[in-house]
Amino acid sequence: MPTHYPGTREEVLALNTFIKFTRAYEALQTRLSHRGTTGDLTLSQFGVLEMLLHLGPQCQRAISDKLLTSSANITTVIDNLEKRKLVKRVRDKYDRRKLSVDLTANGRKHIAKLFPEHVQSILQEISVLTDSEQEQMARLCKKLGNGAA
Repeated sequence: MPTHYPGTREEVLALNTFIKFTRAYEALQTRLSHRGTTGDLTLSQFGVLEMLLHLGPQCQRAISDKLLTSSANITTVIDNLEKRKLVKRVRDKYDRRKLSVDLTANGRKHIAKLFPEHVQSILQEISVLTDSEQEQMARLCKKLGNGAA
């Protein structure tokens, strides 16, 4: 459903583009969620474990920045993962003020088991676009994400 805002042509185009983009993202997330490929994890928990699996230990600030979530939220997510013994907080041996988050052996095993199925689900969903369309969409999303910069 397009916007009903009676603005200028540019405003209506921008709003309609935003609506379509948002609905496509939400629909994709809903379909992926129904596939259950994140197992017993929330999307945020899955994101943290996946990031640590592929990037190695990270400070909470870096995790928060990369996952585009607040530092308060990421603290709660990491607290919950730590309670489940999927991650651990590690103090830097040279500067005890520095704290990084790393996967435990159980955490590594858990995300390594879930991730391949998640990738296949994303592949199936995204395959409605041709390779060229996927590349174009990636460029456009990057441009949009960078904003006016």
